[in-house]
Amino acid sequence: MAENAGGLEDPSAEVLTEAAAVFGLLASSARLHLMWALAQGESDVTHLADRVGGALPAVSQHLTKLKLAGLVRSRREGRRHVYYVDDPDIVTVLRVMVGQLTARSHQTGAPVHRLHGTGG
Repeated sequence: MAENAGGLEDPSAEVLTEAAAVFGLLASSARLHLMWALAQGESDVTHLADRVGGALPAVSQHLTKLKLAGLVRSRREGRRHVYYVDDPDIVTVLRVMVGQLTARSHQTGAPVHRLHGTGG
């Protein structure tokens, strides 16, 4: 690993690949909204679908992808599955990113801008 001007070593290719996969999953606004909701507290799929305004089957599919990636976990309570984020670092990343964008939009009074070069 090479050291950059800031004194930190560059992460390994494996770490960068894993981070890109996580960010790729969170690139979906629907999955990001689900992660945001779960960062606030655990919930079942029905309540999540109501909160994010998604169809139950679509929300269930998103949760399955997030669960397979290890970003969320679930436990059974009777006939329902309760989902939660079990990684405080993921919660921190979500809160920092969404919080910063929200603060910027409130400071400028303008909506959040899309990043340049993202195809939109």
